[in-house]
Amino acid sequence: MDLAFILRAFAKGADAVMIGGCWPGECHYVTEGNYDALGSVYLCKRLLAELGLNPERLRIEWIAASEGARFAEVMNDLVARTRALGPLGAGEGLDAAVLARRLRAARELVPYLKLVERERLRPPRKNEQVYRDHFASEETGALFDELVVARLAVSEILQLLEESPLSTAELCERLGLSASVVSKHLASSARQGWVRYDVGERRFHKVRSTHEPA
Repeated sequence: MDLAFILRAFAKGADAVMIGGCWPGECHYVTEGNYDALGSVYLCKRLLAELGLNPERLRIEWIAASEGARFAEVMNDLVARTRALGPLGAGEGLDAAVLARRLRAARELVPYLKLVERERLRPPRKNEQVYRDHFASEETGALFDELVVARLAVSEILQLLEESPLSTAELCERLGLSASVVSKHLASSARQGWVRYDVGERRFHKVRSTHEPA
């Protein structure tokens, strides 16, 4: 189960995503896929919250092949909860264009997000409670902010500059971020060669390059 699949579903307008898998330790195949999926879901829930979406739109459940009644119960509950949340984005009061831009920014970071999850955010043991506690901890939250939030903002800045050159003030208005935060991201992007500042226009331009955050 790839993180890209979840984000693609939301980008295509799904109001909720449900992932089902075998109960841990009861799969017929010798894999740890359910724990990989669990880690991706917890990471994506944090990401959804950062995008301004309700994390409850994403759900993971363990359902055995013989548990037809449980499957029906879970899906009926998912539908009821999703209806209560309302349409994707609209239920959170997000403009459709802003939501599309944020989801695109997140999708472009998927390779980086998978690397971060594997190298820095993965729990120490394959255990459901350990996973739950790990991703709910303040330490993981701080690490997520440090490693992911800034890259997400940069990805969104590059999207806006792809449409047209913008000043720092214009970027602040579009992103809803402070001038100091936007300036920090622009300075970092300029050092990486992703953006350049045109003194005459007093605006930033996106540099046409393949070396962008991914």
